[in-house]
Amino acid sequence: MTAYAIANVHSVEFCPDIVEYLERIDATVEPFGGRFLVHASPNKRGVEGNWPGDAIVVEFSSMADANAWWESPAYQDIAPLRTAHMVADIVLIEGVPAGYRAENAVKGLG
Repeated sequence: MTAYAIANVHSVEFCPDIVEYLERIDATVEPFGGRFLVHASPNKRGVEGNWPGDAIVVEFSSMADANAWWESPAYQDIAPLRTAHMVADIVLIEGVPAGYRAENAVKGLG
């Protein structure tokens, strides 16, 4: 089942480390079949609540691939370039199967 790495980026200090991180991240995602779906688009509209930063969404074919990317030596090697200069909330999360309906979430709750 498809999985996603989703980041809500609150702040970024643009500096040489962040530039290097951005130049190197694609090479860490590609071996795991990952692809960027959203990357801090300037075209966004907040419609409810507070969304103080930018969104980043990377799609993987499975949760195993998402976890393998996150834990890979290649990604872990560049992660400090990001963490030293960025505040973000990040989650790896599995998607839903084809044909899923939101009403399925209430089954079994009663």
